Amino acid sequence: MEKITYGACEIYFPNQDFTMLNDLIRNRNYSKIFILTDENTSRECLPGFIPFLEFESEIIEIESGEEHKTIETCLGVWESLSELGADRKSLLINLGGGVITDLGGFVACTFKRGMAYVNIPTSLLSMVDASVGGKTGVDLGLLKNQIGVISNPEMVIIDTSFLSTLPKAQLRSGYAEMLKHGLISNLNYWENLINLKNLTEADLLTLIVDSVLIKKNIVEKDPTENGIRKFLNFGHTLGHAIESYSLSGKKMTPLLHGEAIAIGMVLESYLSTRVKGFPASKTEEIKTFVISFFGKVEIDETCYEAIIELMKFDKKNEHGKINFVLLEDIGKPVYDCQVDNQIVIEALNFYNS
Repeated sequence: MEKITYGACEIYFPNQDFTMLNDLIRNRNYSKIFILTDENTSRECLPGFIPFLEFESEIIEIESGEEHKTIETCLGVWESLSELGADRKSLLINLGGGVITDLGGFVACTFKRGMAYVNIPTSLLSMVDASVGGKTGVDLGLLKNQIGVISNPEMVIIDTSFLSTLPKAQLRSGYAEMLKHGLISNLNYWENLINLKNLTEADLLTLIVDSVLIKKNIVEKDPTENGIRKFLNFGHTLGHAIESYSLSGKKMTPLLHGEAIAIGMVLESYLSTRVKGFPASKTEEIKTFVISFFGKVEIDETCYEAIIELMKFDKKNEHGKINFVLLEDIGKPVYDCQVDNQIVIEALNFYNS
C-alpha cells in the first residue's frame, strides 16, 4: 500500500483494505458516521465498501450527475444531516465521483461551520483530480464551481477496484485530466500516456499515483491558487465554457467534464502556439491524439459567441480580464495570459477543421 502526504491529509492507495479508515474513526472517536453517495455509487460501490467499515453508519443518497451539483442538493443533504443528528464531531464519508467529493466536501465544511470528511473517489476523474487538493463546491446554474471553499479532507482513499464499475466514457473523462498533468508537468509522462497500448490495472495505478504526485507537488506550493496552482486549469478556461454550453441543451450534445477539457486542451494549445510560441507540431500532435481518443465534437460557428461569453465567468479572471493558462512547451506552462477573441475564434476553427 502506498501513501502520499500533503499537509495534514494522507492519500492512500489500497486494494479493498480500509484499515486506515477504521483506525481514523477509532482514534478520532467520531460521534456519528455518514456516507454520501448517489444512486450509481449506492448500487455499484457501496456493497463493496460497507463490509469493510467496522462502524455503524447512515447513508445519504443524492441524484447522480453534474446537473445536481447545486446548492439545492446541498440543502437536502444539510437537512438530512440535521434530522439524523449530525454534529461537529461527526464524519462524512464521500463515496463517489467528482460531484460527490466536491459537493460532499462543501457540505461538510459548511455544516455547523465545519465537520470532518473523508473522500473515497470511485471514478478515474475524481481519483486523479477532484478528490485531491482541497477544492470543494457546487455550480451556479450552468456555471462551473462558482460556489465553494478550499479545505482538505482528513484522508483520501484511492481504490482502483472501483474503476471496474465505470462506463468507458467515464474512464476517458478521467484520462483527460491525466493528459493535462502531462502537458503542464513533463514530456515523459505525456508520452507515456499517449503511447500506452495494453493498459493493465498495475499500469493504471502507477499512472494515477504519478498524476496525484504532480497535483500534490503544485498544490503544496500554492494551496489557495494565487500563482502556480493556476497551471492545473490548463484546458479549463475554454473547456469549462464548452462544458457549460453543452449542458444548456442548445446546439451541442451534453459533454462529460473530461470530454470538454480535452477539447479545451486542443484549443488552448492552439492559443499557446499563436501567443507563446508553443511548437505548432506539438499542437497538431495534441489535436490528433485527442480526436483519435475522444472522438470529434462538432462545434457550430453559431455557438462561438456564447462560448466566449461563458469564459467571462472563469474563476481565474481578474479585473475583468479573461486569464488563460498557456504552454511555452510541454512542461512549461504560463498563467495569467490574455488572448484576443479573434484568436479564440481561430482556435475553434482549428479544432473544427
